Amino acid sequence: MKVIQLIISMTGLLISCFSAYAADLPNFVWLTSEDNSVHFSRIYSEAGIAMPAIEGLAKHGLVFEHAFSNAPVCSVARTTLIAGAYAPRIGTQYHRRSKLVPMPDNGKMYPWYLQQAGYYTSNNSKTDYNVIAGEGWNDSSPNAHWRNRKAGQPFLHVQNTAITHESSLHFSREEMEITVNKTTSDSVALFPYFPDTPTFRYTHARYLDNHVRVDNYFADYIAMLEEDGVLDDTFIFYFGDHGGVLPRGKGYAYENGLHVPLVIYIPKNWKHLVDADYGSRIKGFVSFIDFAPTILNLAGIDIPPHMDGRPFLGAGVSIEEVNSRNEVFGYADRFDEKIDHVRTLRRGNIKYIRNYQPFNVDALFNEYRYRMLAYAEWWELYRAGSLDETQKQFFEPRAAEQLFDLGDDPFETVNLAKDPAYADVLIEMRQELNGRVKSINDLSMFPESMLFTEAFDDPVSFGRKNSARIADLVDIADLGLQSFDDVTEDIETALKSEDPWVRYWGLIVLSSFREEAQTFTEIAQSMATGDSENLVRVRAAEFLGLVHAENPGPYLVDALRKTDNTIEAMIILNTIVLLQDFHDYQIEVSQDMFPAQWTSDEESNLTLRLDHLDN
Repeated sequence: MKVIQLIISMTGLLISCFSAYAADLPNFVWLTSEDNSVHFSRIYSEAGIAMPAIEGLAKHGLVFEHAFSNAPVCSVARTTLIAGAYAPRIGTQYHRRSKLVPMPDNGKMYPWYLQQAGYYTSNNSKTDYNVIAGEGWNDSSPNAHWRNRKAGQPFLHVQNTAITHESSLHFSREEMEITVNKTTSDSVALFPYFPDTPTFRYTHARYLDNHVRVDNYFADYIAMLEEDGVLDDTFIFYFGDHGGVLPRGKGYAYENGLHVPLVIYIPKNWKHLVDADYGSRIKGFVSFIDFAPTILNLAGIDIPPHMDGRPFLGAGVSIEEVNSRNEVFGYADRFDEKIDHVRTLRRGNIKYIRNYQPFNVDALFNEYRYRMLAYAEWWELYRAGSLDETQKQFFEPRAAEQLFDLGDDPFETVNLAKDPAYADVLIEMRQELNGRVKSINDLSMFPESMLFTEAFDDPVSFGRKNSARIADLVDIADLGLQSFDDVTEDIETALKSEDPWVRYWGLIVLSSFREEAQTFTEIAQSMATGDSENLVRVRAAEFLGLVHAENPGPYLVDALRKTDNTIEAMIILNTIVLLQDFHDYQIEVSQDMFPAQWTSDEESNLTLRLDHLDN
């Protein structure tokens, strides 16, 4: 009997300890849905669909009207979340990575810091990080669950669903004909840059239906929290991992690619950490760099120095101050085999986009995107000349600078960069973005192949050591924003530089000016054959092709034969696809130009590019 009483006494003490333990720290659950922006939920848009479970969270929590993924694609966005740092600063800006890089400054993924405070951390189950993950998760698997923790232990749990992932829209014509959506095609409000076709309407309607499935899926997890008696101690974050997957969303640095839903349930027992009433709509700007600092701040953990973000909830944070935040920085680089270089700055309703390679087109072929019938049909309609001016923007070169007033133009279709009424705003936004790019030592001022060999073992240190050099490259790139006559001498100087990447950017500037820069044709021809750096020769050939000075094919094929790595080959093939699909050049390339091991994987970026060029 004494033994039984002792066991009962010890059990009671243990339960008491665990109860005190749980009461000392809040729990966190992230409900993450893939590939959706604010445009599809009724919480944010009249054209969106009802999501009752998420709307229920909002009534007992907060709706953030201006929450953003800093990147419009999976691995880059998730790495920004897990590290709390800007991807171009830490070398994680490419989807998918060519090399895993270390966490910046010996920092850890944010779950690790929670573990040190006693948390059980579980992730179900997507990782897709571009950093070497290391420690952080007690369990990261399809079986991960907060219920696997010790009794009473505080927890962080991430529950991901791919119900709205773009692959859900990779249906066939036959499936489209036999599968009826619950949302009718006639009821959807198409985005203004889409052609009004049955395919686009059906795709949009199906995507809305998927949001209802997401809502039902997360409703089950909310019910589990209630069943377990932990709802009153658990902050629940519902958000999209980046923007929506309809064409021109995922992968592109427009609002449809970056502006995500964020609803946070505020638990009753931890309401004192939140300076806002239930049901409030928060107008301040927050982005993925801020999520990790916010979780740590709510848990009372110091924010490590490698994180770029700042908390928007928790001790010491006032909602008045959060609502005063009105800027967000975004980035888009390589997306599978499609290469680009875009930076964005939004301030209030003014959105500035800097296209560092404006001669590129958004629609440049990307095999996974074009599996979607809507993408393929859009391309066919463009080639048939069946699109209006707004609908065909996706297939044409962009301006180096784009400026949008989102209050009047929420879908970013009217570029105000040349409007005299916005001249002062343009200069201000240009200078601000220029400063952001320099302040983070944006590594994309160097090509990925160079970073692979020289920077990715310690990207942050490389950026710091090359800070002045990066700033110089930014200034060279920005010559393309001025009058050609005013910068001719500066371009000439750049093309004679001993630094190959100054020459590289000088040629990109020439391509940005296009026909205005034809006086540089002879210099470019000389560089296309004689420059010591292979990618400089490629940029020279690209310029010659864009201004139709001569067929760039022989130069580009020669560069392909001389490359010694797949990343550089991908950069060259990106240029060849641009010139073939949008400038009518026929440039003969084949798999036998490369080592067999380079093309052995049928799904590799290199093989996909070659398959496209062969069709």
